[in-house]
Amino acid sequence: MAGYFKPLRGGGAAVDFDDVEIAVLRDYAEQLVELIGPCGALGGDAEELIESAFDAGPSEPPADPVLARLFPDAYTDPDGPADEIDARAASAEFRRFTENDLRARKREDALAVIRSLDALDPVGDRRVMLHLKPDECRHWLGTLNDLRLAIATRLEITDDEVYEELRELPDADVRKPLAMVYDWLTGLQDTLVEAMTR
Repeated sequence: MAGYFKPLRGGGAAVDFDDVEIAVLRDYAEQLVELIGPCGALGGDAEELIESAFDAGPSEPPADPVLARLFPDAYTDPDGPADEIDARAASAEFRRFTENDLRARKREDALAVIRSLDALDPVGDRRVMLHLKPDECRHWLGTLNDLRLAIATRLEITDDEVYEELRELPDADVRKPLAMVYDWLTGLQDTLVEAMTR
C-alpha cells in the first residue's frame, strides 16, 4: 500500500489508490459506521427537530474499549480520589449533551469517505486518483483518526515503543495485517495533515 496525500493548488488534497486499498478503506469505514451505531432520527418536521435538540444522550461511557476511546470522558481526575465523584458527575453530564452529536459527526465523516471511495472506478490493477475539496479533507481526517484510534485500541498500542514493536512483527503473527493497516493509515493521516496545512 503506497498511496499518500499530496496538496492540491487552491486547497484540498489528492491521493491515488488501487482497488485493494479502496476495498480496505471502504471495509474499515463501514465497520466504523456499524460500531458507532445509529444516531437518532435525521429527518422529521420542525417540532421533532426542536425536541430532538433537547434529547439527552447516554451518561455512562461505552463498555466497548474502542467506543470508550472514540468517546472518552470529558473530565479526568488529576487531583486524586477526593475529586473522583465530581469528575465522573461532570463527565456524565457533558456526555449526555454531546455524545449524540459527536456520534452523528463521526458517522457522517465515515459515510463521506465511503461515498468518495464509491465514486472511484479502478480498472484492473490501475491506480485511480481521488481529489478531495477542503471540506472533504476534514471528513477524511476525522475518519482516518477514528480508524487509527480503533485499531490502536485493538492492538493495545499505548505508546511509540509498542508501535515500533508491532512494525517488526513476523509475517506469521496474526496481528501483522492489522498492524500494517494501522501503519498505512498513519501515513495517510500524516500526509493529509501536511497537505491541508500547505
